[in-house]
Amino acid sequence: MLLAIDCGNTNTVFSIWDGERFLATWRTSTEWQRTADQYFVWLSTLMKIGGIEAQIDEMIISSTVPRVVFNLRVLADRYFGCRPLVVGKPECRLPVAPRVDAGTQVGPDRLVNTAGAWDRHGGDLVVVDFGTATTFDVVGRDGAYVGGVISPGVNLSLEALHQAAAALPHVDVSKPEKVIGTNTVACMQSGIFWGYVGLVRGICDRIRAERERPMRIIGTGGLAPLFAQGDMLFDDIEDDLTMHGLTVILRYNKETA
Repeated sequence: MLLAIDCGNTNTVFSIWDGERFLATWRTSTEWQRTADQYFVWLSTLMKIGGIEAQIDEMIISSTVPRVVFNLRVLADRYFGCRPLVVGKPECRLPVAPRVDAGTQVGPDRLVNTAGAWDRHGGDLVVVDFGTATTFDVVGRDGAYVGGVISPGVNLSLEALHQAAAALPHVDVSKPEKVIGTNTVACMQSGIFWGYVGLVRGICDRIRAERERPMRIIGTGGLAPLFAQGDMLFDDIEDDLTMHGLTVILRYNKETA
């Protein structure tokens, strides 16, 4: 069984893959101080509760937080007796190498999203990922990551707005009934929701114009379904795109070993 781990700036996702489907997926907050023993106790407890008796013998990790990787490596070695494949490291090969400026280090999450999207949808894509940052990953016709855009994440923008303006409260992200708000919360919700709808549409339109070809827009991340309600932003929404990309990269490395 494969344990696929996607470690982001805010949350870390663990999924168990049996070769055909994901048996379970769990999410925890990202904390670099968490030890391998703590990971194992947490993970084994959830597996027991879920009635999953999987024997994990493979691991693949994508992490935007480098300090977390050490303890995940220890987890693999101490409890599962395997050496994990870490996306972004020299020993981890990609189906198609990224085409970016020399010396540029592409985030592992963006490489994984590219691999997963290309496997499911082919090339000429824009993957919009709603995470701590809202990222736009441009996938070439041959499946290469060819660049993208990074903008502040939705919740990050809300937090910054609250911290910088003492009179503005915390609000939930939701689609407002009207664009024009008649109270503070409604005004903030409208600004965030329709502001990001405009951001996504505007950036994707400019990417299409710059690439001079049709581009399919793939939405992923927890807030993608919410923002899909604001006009027809996405051609497809993929809830498990990153985890699928991890299985694609692992399979490629096994086939080319």
